[in-house]
Order: sequence, then structure tokens, then C-alpha cells
Amino acid sequence: MSNQTDSFISEVTEEVRRDRLFAIFRKYGWIGVVAVIGIVGGASWYEWQKVRHSENAQAFGDQLLAALQSEHPQQLLDGMTATGTQGALVRLASAAQAMRDGNPDQAYAALKAAAEDAALPENLRQLALLKAVMLDGQMPAAEREAALADLTKPGAPYRLMAIEQRAVAALAAGDTAGAIAGAEEILADSGATPGLQQRATELIVALGGEPPAPIRMPAAAMAE
Repeated sequence: MSNQTDSFISEVTEEVRRDRLFAIFRKYGWIGVVAVIGIVGGASWYEWQKVRHSENAQAFGDQLLAALQSEHPQQLLDGMTATGTQGALVRLASAAQAMRDGNPDQAYAALKAAAEDAALPENLRQLALLKAVMLDGQMPAAEREAALADLTKPGAPYRLMAIEQRAVAALAAGDTAGAIAGAEEILADSGATPGLQQRATELIVALGGEPPAPIRMPAAAMAE
């Protein structure tokens, strides 16, 4: 009899628990449903945004390429209304086209506009500034010197190319020692590309200097 009573009590207790669980679910279950909908909706929105961004980027690339390959590229580039990073790319392309068309003033204006646009990523601004520096006779000497000082700071993305331009400026000013020192600084940097290394070596030799010997790795290190 005792066993039957215990079994009956257990069944009743389990039924009460189940009723309570269903009551709680009816009262608060909507929270879980909303959470699931939110997660699924958020994932769908993220994927849609990715696809949309990719399509927009491809459309912009196609438009830019079409402009550059047209009969009147500068006219089409000037008519593009891109903003942000895309706008900076249009300015860089416009500057390059202006140089090809023999309009250095227009090229310089486009590069300066990109270099001074605080809304752009720093690496794009620095690239535009470097290209502006490289335009012969466009930037005033004092401004050019200040720009090169900024571009050659440690960690700057185009530091070695800026050092090369600083060496070129030193050479133009008749400072042979300064030009050689700049070329040697490039050769001493492990991040210098083969093209930069070659130009730096050629500059040193042309100025009567002795390029530093190439760094040789120990045999054990090379074997590894």
C-alpha cells in the first residue's frame, strides 16, 4: 500500500511540475521566440549587407574601369560622385589621368584634396601626399620639406619611398652627401623592395659613393 501511495504522490508531483513548466513557458516563452527571431534576422541582415557591399564595390570598380578606358576619361572621372574611400580612389585616378594629359596643376589639386580629407583612412591620405610630393615643381619647397618629414616618420606606410624622395630633393639641392645618406638608409632597411634597393644602389654609384655590401645570412641560418 505504501508503495502505491509513494508512486501516486510521485506522479502527482511530476504532473504539478509539468503544469508549472507549461505555465512559465506560456508566460515567458515569447522571450525565447523573440531572441531566436532576432538572431536569425540579424544574421540575415548581416549577409544581405555583405552582398550589397560587394555588389556596390563591383559596380564602382566597373564604373571606374570604364571611365579610364573611355575616349574622355578625365571628363567621366570628374563626373563620378563617389565618397569616402571610393572618392579617394577617384581622385587618385583623376590625378594620374591629369598627368597623362599634361595637366600637372589639376593632378596636384586632386592629390592635395585627398591628402587633406580627414574622413579618409590615413594610408590613403599619406599615399596622396606622397604622390603630390613627387609632382615636380608643384609643391612649395618648405611645404615639401614638411610633408617629407611627416612621410618619413617611423611606422609611416610609405616611409622608404618618402626617404627616396628626400634623397632626390637633396640631390636637386646639390647635397650629394645627403642624397647618399638617404640611399644608404634605404639599403639598411630590411623592408626595402628589390626595386628600391636597385635605385638606391644606382644613386650611390652615380654619385661616386660605395654601396654597402649586401647582408649575408649565416650558413646555418640558410640551411634552416
